[in-house]
Amino acid sequence: GWPEQVKTMQANWIGRSEGVEMDFPVADMEQPLRIYTTRPDTLMGVTYLAVAAEHPLALQAATNNNAISDFINDCKMMETSEAAMETMEKRGIDSGIKAQHPITGEFVPVWIANFVLMGYGTGAVMAVPAHDQRDFEFATKYGIAIKQVIFAKNGEEDDCSEQAYTVKGVLKNSAEFDGLTSEQAFVAISEALEKDQKGQRKTNFRLRDWGVSRQRYWGAPIPVIYCDDCGTVPVPEQDLPVQLPRDVVLDGSQSPLVAHPTFSQVACPCCGKSARRETDTFDTFMESSWYFARFASSKADSMLDESAKYWLPVDHYIGGIEHAILHLLYARFFTKLMRDEGLLVCDEPFKKLLTQGMVLKDGTKMSKSKGNTVDPQGLIEQYGADTVRLFIMFAAPPEQSLEWSDSGVEGAFRFLKRLWKHVFTHIEMGGSVNALDKSSMTEEQKTVRRFVHQTIQKVSHDIGVRTIFNTAIAANMELVNSLAKFEDESDNGKAIRQEALEAIVLMLSPIVPHICHQLWLDLGHQQAVVGVAWPQVDESALEQDTIELVIQVNGKLRSKMTVSINASSEDIQAQALNDEMAIRFIDGKPIRKVIIVPKKLVNIVV
Repeated sequence: GWPEQVKTMQANWIGRSEGVEMDFPVADMEQPLRIYTTRPDTLMGVTYLAVAAEHPLALQAATNNNAISDFINDCKMMETSEAAMETMEKRGIDSGIKAQHPITGEFVPVWIANFVLMGYGTGAVMAVPAHDQRDFEFATKYGIAIKQVIFAKNGEEDDCSEQAYTVKGVLKNSAEFDGLTSEQAFVAISEALEKDQKGQRKTNFRLRDWGVSRQRYWGAPIPVIYCDDCGTVPVPEQDLPVQLPRDVVLDGSQSPLVAHPTFSQVACPCCGKSARRETDTFDTFMESSWYFARFASSKADSMLDESAKYWLPVDHYIGGIEHAILHLLYARFFTKLMRDEGLLVCDEPFKKLLTQGMVLKDGTKMSKSKGNTVDPQGLIEQYGADTVRLFIMFAAPPEQSLEWSDSGVEGAFRFLKRLWKHVFTHIEMGGSVNALDKSSMTEEQKTVRRFVHQTIQKVSHDIGVRTIFNTAIAANMELVNSLAKFEDESDNGKAIRQEALEAIVLMLSPIVPHICHQLWLDLGHQQAVVGVAWPQVDESALEQDTIELVIQVNGKLRSKMTVSINASSEDIQAQALNDEMAIRFIDGKPIRKVIIVPKKLVNIVV
């Protein structure tokens, strides 16, 4: 699947919303003020409208009004990015024009505001100060009326004297809509507007058209020709692709294609007369949005062939979170387009997405300008590439940021030396020459072998399903530590140690391939580790005759005990109550109850 963060970012960028579009008539204007709202339940609380500085109504109001004209000119100079709009001071001026409420018929003032943009929606918004914080702050600043029409359903705090009450609730002060919930009012008010032909329900999208032309040389030429007689004509398919000229001058003064003496000169494919070739090139996203499909059919003479249908979608795609609303979104668009054109059969480009984190140094992103970069070559020369790889994979899950630590690199180096020593010692002691006799294993041997296969099971899930490497490495470290305590030099003991070391080497080989390649050969194998199958879990090794349970007295850990896997609750309780440490902490007090959590603990409440 895809990270929830990326899906949320794309959903917000597309910005699908269900709402109502409605008209507020304005005297002496042919066209009413059309607004769109996702909260028609607050319609009865409208106390003013706000329009963009470029709106026709604002320009009309500026006629013979210097104050409004100056305000509009000020708005033309401001930055209109989302970040700037979010933090800038909200300013406005009364246009002197009033609009008529579509349901009550009351007249409300129309303000010209710097937070309304002509390029977004209709360039006009209805303002409900009691139920929108931006509207509340603006109304408070300019002394505009605030009318509350939404109240809490269950008596919760809904006062809006200090700030807007923005949650949904129950309508009051809303005439015939009083008593309806916000959800019911959405439908009722929408139907009332539609009945009177003053509005209609509408689905809107925040997403805007994508301008794909760029005034630069490096890019795919846009295959269009302009003819004075025939108009805009596409380049015939047999003439594709349009080739970029190689003899261009890159002096930065203008687009090299515009300056080129012959590139734009072409005959019209329709009438044969002299025409002009388009000199803009496509945005590079036009290529990166489907390159993965071309990779899958690189030998095709056409755009794609059947190989793309066979290979796609991509099983696992890796890219930064910064691509969430650009490349990753465009790739989805292109995939659906290619599907509709019959070039692909999949609906989505990537089955699984990993957005990798950044490498930090002292809490900040590594940057040459900050001088906080780490040269991996020096570390590779000192510790080896495997050590650096191990540290990076162990320091954090791949989707999270990684804080660089020199001591962490040293720790990874020590672990690899410890693993090497275990293999070396095992081989020096003769290794394992006899096969494991499962029928004659001691309890200790069963326990160690169970831990080996529990580790294989966990690591297989961590890497193969969760794509989490640090916990997989940690599990192998625990297994190496447990082997250090396993001093059994019998034939079965050596066979179990051989099995454990082979499993560790195989499980770590994708992460530290060079040392694992050598250790695999040292363990007596001829084939390179890269060609060996992943270790399989022996289900019989996971079976347990006994389990260890924690004993608590009043919720505090006091002892541990081993019981049969098939022990009854009565047997478990009896054994716990007879435990020496438990008796000590019960201290003769009356026992109120005994709580047994199967396969985990016994809690004696006194």
